[in-house]
Amino acid sequence: MIRQQLLIQNKLGIHTRAAAKLVDIAKKFASRIELSYKDRIVDCKSIMGVITLGAQKDNTLEVIITGEDENEALSAISQLFNEKFGEE
Repeated sequence: MIRQQLLIQNKLGIHTRAAAKLVDIAKKFASRIELSYKDRIVDCKSIMGVITLGAQKDNTLEVIITGEDENEALSAISQLFNEKFGEE
């Protein structure tokens, strides 16, 4: 299991478009991927779950990944966060 803190750097936070990109990446991996924010944990492969977190710019989420391809999943998700979801 991997647990990693990720900072939301894009201006609009995890809005619908950003959530869709995150879910699309998460679905490529067999590992269980969850996001934790403000004492809530949601399935990262569920767009409704991700959107309902209401995470904004400068909030920190924790991603929890368990499975055979967890390192690859963490790398892809971290890259998405670091690239500000392709926004600026």
